[in-house]
Amino acid sequence: MGGFKKFLMRGNLVELAVAVVIGATFSGLVQALVKDLITPLIAAITGGGEPDFSKYVFKVNGAEFMYGDFVNHVLSFLIIAAVVYWLVVMPMTRVISFFDRDRAATEKQCPECLSDIPVQASRCAFCTVELSQVRAADKPSA
Repeated sequence: MGGFKKFLMRGNLVELAVAVVIGATFSGLVQALVKDLITPLIAAITGGGEPDFSKYVFKVNGAEFMYGDFVNHVLSFLIIAAVVYWLVVMPMTRVISFFDRDRAATEKQCPECLSDIPVQASRCAFCTVELSQVRAADKPSA
């Protein structure tokens, strides 16, 4: 029983549970945003009613293929993906790049292996190239 309790209390498992709960809640929030605001906005711009393709079907030997329902799901996915990209991913990318400015001043790339190394380093910790020799070789001769 102690091993099971230890397994349940591991940090990764708790973090995963929190991520799943927040993800499910966030999914409902995004779907409500798309359903209640974005889709009616699209309907207002196009001048028609809410786009609904679910009635489109074709039949082959009595089997009914509801391709319209598939089109509805594809459009819903594309709209949700666009909303998440423009309202979550792009702002977070800007915030992360804002905080990475300070890190960029303390690190540089090794010209040989392209690893990030401290600015003061004279030798790359990854490929062990001596950086002062590389700089001298990169300079054009007179």
